[in-house]
Amino acid sequence: QVQLVESGGGLVQAGGSLRLSCAASGSIFRINTMGWIRQTPGNQRELVATITTGGSTNYADSVKGRFTISRDNAKNTVYLQMNSLKPEDTAVYYCDVEDALLRHYWGQGTQVTVSS
Repeated sequence: QVQLVESGGGLVQAGGSLRLSCAASGSIFRINTMGWIRQTPGNQRELVATITTGGSTNYADSVKGRFTISRDNAKNTVYLQMNSLKPEDTAVYYCDVEDALLRHYWGQGTQVTVSS
């Protein structure tokens, strides 16, 4: 059983910052890529950012230059630093963890709301 514990969501004004954290634990078989996915109020789903075991990152065009993904392999934790937040960033953010068997695990999600 794999447990993903997310934290860091909340309400912030446009231009503000938040940092999301997601810690994986349990019987996971070697973690490969980790990332963040968001679902907007309009139910649009978007892969926000990913980071490989080697530290290679990818970002959605909508967040490039504003968000930074990082990981702590010793803690099996992935982070998402979100700066210069915009109202269109409002969404439920889910962490996504891929194991060595290419299985994916999602967290319960954390709400991020950005006001104008």
